[in-house]
Amino acid sequence: MYRVLYRKWRPTTFSDVIGQSHVTSTLKNEIRLGRISHAYLFTGSRGTGKTTCAKILARAVNCLDPQDGEPCGKCVNCLGIASGSIMDVVEMDAASNNSVNNIREVLDEVVFSPGEAKYRVYIIDEVHMLTTGAFNALLKTLEEPPAHIVFILATTEVHKLPATILSRCQRFDFNRITPDVIAERLEYIAHEENVSITHDAALLVGAAADGAMRDALSLLDRCIGLADNITSEVVREAAGLAGRDYLFTLADCVINKDIPTAISTVNTLHSASKSMSRLCEELTEHFRTIMLLRTMKTKAKGLLLLSESEVEKAFEQAKRISLVQTVNCIDILTASLEKMFKGGNNKIEFETCMIKLCSPEFSDDLSSVIARIDKLEQAVKSGSYRIADKSESKSDDTAKSSENTSVNNVVSNAAQPAVVKTPTAVQTVQQNRAAAEERLAQLARNAKPLSNWEDILDAMKDRSAVLYYRMAGTNAYVSGDYVLIEAKDETPFEFLRSDPNRNTIVKEIIKQVLGRTYAIGPYRRTAKAAEEQKKNKLDEFIENISNSDIKLTVEE
Repeated sequence: MYRVLYRKWRPTTFSDVIGQSHVTSTLKNEIRLGRISHAYLFTGSRGTGKTTCAKILARAVNCLDPQDGEPCGKCVNCLGIASGSIMDVVEMDAASNNSVNNIREVLDEVVFSPGEAKYRVYIIDEVHMLTTGAFNALLKTLEEPPAHIVFILATTEVHKLPATILSRCQRFDFNRITPDVIAERLEYIAHEENVSITHDAALLVGAAADGAMRDALSLLDRCIGLADNITSEVVREAAGLAGRDYLFTLADCVINKDIPTAISTVNTLHSASKSMSRLCEELTEHFRTIMLLRTMKTKAKGLLLLSESEVEKAFEQAKRISLVQTVNCIDILTASLEKMFKGGNNKIEFETCMIKLCSPEFSDDLSSVIARIDKLEQAVKSGSYRIADKSESKSDDTAKSSENTSVNNVVSNAAQPAVVKTPTAVQTVQQNRAAAEERLAQLARNAKPLSNWEDILDAMKDRSAVLYYRMAGTNAYVSGDYVLIEAKDETPFEFLRSDPNRNTIVKEIIKQVLGRTYAIGPYRRTAKAAEEQKKNKLDEFIENISNSDIKLTVEE
C-alpha cells in the first residue's frame, strides 16, 4: 500500500528534524547527560514536528545504546517502540479522550513499573482539549510522579492550559519553519522520489504551507500526482493559488479605482475554480508586501518571497499608494475574510470587498474615512490641486469677459494647465475632517461604558508591557461596532498611530475578551457633555465644602 510522503519521510532521529534545532539540541544534551525530566510540553503551530519529536524522545529515553543523545534505531526497545509491540509507550489523543475517566485510566497504570522498557512514556496530543476535571486529576501525578514515568504533552493552543500544568512541565516552543528551509528539504525528498522540482516551485510550496512541513509534504504529494516535473504553475494548480500576475492586476485596480476590471478579474479566477478565501488571503499578503516596501524599502527584501522582477513591480505599486491607504486595504480584506469563514457566498463577498477597495466612499468605517482624508491631503501636497492667485483669477475673468480678446490670447490661455481653485480642495479636507469628528461625536452620544476594559488592559499587559503602560489610565465605551477609548491627552492615540500593528494587537485582544471584532477610535465628548461634566465637578466641590467643618471668613 502506498504511504503518503509525510508518513514515509517522518524523521526518526533528532538530526532529521528541520527548523527546530533549538529544541532538538537541548533534548539530545539532556538524554546524553541523563537529565531526563518527568514532564515535557511541546507547543507550536500544526505540522512543525511536535508529535514527531515526542516519538523520537520516547525511543531515545528507552534506547539501550543511545548515540550522542539519539536513539540507535537498532536495539530491541527502539524496534519494539517503532513497531508498537512494546506497550510501555502510550499515545493518547486528548481531543477524543478528554474526560476525567480517561485520565484516571491512565493514572491507574502509572503506579506499575514498565514491562520491557526503562520508562513508561505517555504522549498526550492536543492536551488543551482536556476538561477542567481531567486537568485537576492529572495535576497531582505531574507534581509528584513516579521515577519511571515520563509525560510528553503536545498542544497547538498553549494559552488554554492551566498555569498549574504549565509550571510543572519543561516547555519547548516549536517555531514555524521558514519557506527556504522547507524548500531545501522538499528538493531533497523530490530527488529521492525521482521527481524534479524547480527552486521557485519549492519556495512556493514552502510559502503556501505557512510554516508546516507536514502541509508542505501533502502539497508535494498532490503536485507529484499532476506531473513529474514540478514547476510553479503545477504548484499553483495543485494548491488552487492565483498567480502573481492576477494579484498585481487586482492591486492596480484598487490603486486606479477600476471597478469593472476588478470584477472581471475576480470572475475569471472564480471560473478557473480559484478559492475566493485563498485569493483574499493572497491579496492581503500582497498589500502586506507593499506596506513593507513603503516602510522598510530595500530592507524588506529579506522578508519577501518574490523574484527580482516581482519586487520591482511591487515597488512601482508602492509608490502610487500611501501607507494609510495600504493599511486600510489590509483591514477591509481581513474583515471580508472573517465574513467568508462565517458562511455565505464567498464570491459575492469578495466582489463586494473589491468594490469597497476601489471605492472607499462606499464604506463608512473610520479607517476608510481616514484613508480618504489622507488621499486628499496627499493630492494637495503633490500639487494636483493648486491655489489660484487672486490677481490670476481676476485676469482670467477679465480675459473671459473682454470682447476684444485676440485668437492668439485664447490659444495661449488654452495651452496653460487648468487651475483648480484649491480653497475648494482645502474645504473638502476640512469637511471630511468635520464629518469624521461628527461621526465620533455621534458614536460618543450613543456610547455605553465598557465594563470589561480592565480585563482587556490585563490582557494587554501579558501581550505587550509597553502597550499596557501607554494605555493605562484610559477608559472605554461601546457604541455599535466601535470601542471608543477615552484618555486624558493624545499620548495613547499618537502611540497607536505610530505603528499600525499596535491597532491590530488592540483589536485582537478586544476580540479575545469580548468574543467579537470591534473597530476602535477615540472617545470625543460633545461640548455640551464636557460642560455638564465640568459643572457636575464644580457642584460636587461646593457640596463637599458645604458639608465640611471648614469656616470661610472674608476680611475687609
